[in-house]
Amino acid sequence: MTDTATMPDTAQAIAAATVERVSPGEPDWVRKLRSASWEAFERAPMPTTRLEEWRYTDLRKKLDLDAFQSSNGAPAPDDPSAWPERLRTTMDEDREAAGHIVLIDSHVVHADIDPDLAAQGVILGSLRDAIDGQDDVVRAHLGSCVPAEDGKFEALNLALWADGIFLYVPANVRIELPIRVTRWVSEPGTAHLTRVLLIAEPHSQVSYVDEIVSDDFPQPTYTSTVVEVVARDGATVRYAAVQRLGRGAFYHSMQRTLASRDASVDTLNVGLGASVSRVDLNARLQGPGGSSDMLGLYFGDGDQHFDFNTSQDHEEPNTSSDLLYKGALDGNSRSVFRGIIRVRPGAQRTDAYQTNRNLLLSEGARADSLPNLEIEADDVKCSHGATVGQLDSESLFYLMSRGLDRVTAERLVVLGFLGEVLARLPLGGVVEKVTRVIEEKLAQHA
Repeated sequence: MTDTATMPDTAQAIAAATVERVSPGEPDWVRKLRSASWEAFERAPMPTTRLEEWRYTDLRKKLDLDAFQSSNGAPAPDDPSAWPERLRTTMDEDREAAGHIVLIDSHVVHADIDPDLAAQGVILGSLRDAIDGQDDVVRAHLGSCVPAEDGKFEALNLALWADGIFLYVPANVRIELPIRVTRWVSEPGTAHLTRVLLIAEPHSQVSYVDEIVSDDFPQPTYTSTVVEVVARDGATVRYAAVQRLGRGAFYHSMQRTLASRDASVDTLNVGLGASVSRVDLNARLQGPGGSSDMLGLYFGDGDQHFDFNTSQDHEEPNTSSDLLYKGALDGNSRSVFRGIIRVRPGAQRTDAYQTNRNLLLSEGARADSLPNLEIEADDVKCSHGATVGQLDSESLFYLMSRGLDRVTAERLVVLGFLGEVLARLPLGGVVEKVTRVIEEKLAQHA
């Protein structure tokens, strides 16, 4: 592994504490992967606003990697009575599940899976443990979807991830109830780097819900997670991420989904918390018949900043994708949506759509939307659109004429506007939980 004494100042505090901790006991191939990834991190420049992908998020003002230390705390016990009360409350709000994972400050502290599913070969657990138990599978896929060469933050995560989640679904196994993951972050001024590796073999089915929660932080805190989803021929994967971090957090999620022939990968990203939230999502349709619905919902208030960078890559003929991201912004909050549909040469009969709609609830709120198309085939159906507007006065007037006060009328209009997204991926418990948080934010607006 690279000697921390020779590292540049950037992220030196993170690396000095982390490199020695993550490496001992790991197979040689993991150590080499980490070393190569750190070298890629050193080579890559920090993104600036001169890059199109970062034009509206100035990292010089939003993120200082030098300010963070690595988490040095020992993993929490696998004992719910010792966990923070809010973490337990979050889990109590969930409905039935086929399995659970709990992470506290980047460490997996609990994992369980339905015994019947385990008997069929389903594996759910810590990614660090999977390196030993499923070495061949993990080695073939770790970093293959999101390699270090993709960018500075991707390289940093692959070099220094502390733990993560491994979910493996064998061929023809259908998991009816969702897998639920709950993350709790408590250490201020730290960097938390984790990964998710989800592999769905041919004709399998799985739903995965990942929620991250924290209180407000007195110091800036960085959370980085990389998500790699591989859906083999005919597999069905539904992935949902719900971000409810406290103020002071910088949340960065780098996601890539691969859909093979006749596979379906649907994603939902919900942004409600953190001071700064950045999601990089790339859906690749790699086989005929592959499809992906990409859904997003966000509600900002105060000075929150949400940045969504999406791409829909159609690499083979007869694939489809449909993106819908909707957000409401209050106070001085801001959103950035940047999306591109790419149709590669030969990817005929592509069917792709991209829509971003924003609702401004205050004069200080702002939304920037940049949808794009890059078409290299001639037999396609592709379109994109974006809107930024205020509350519909006619809808408010109609509801108020029926006896509702203005506050209640505004609440119903906003919930109706955002509810379209949740209705398209109605995972149990997610709709109710997200709706409650939005109502709490609307109450502050009133």
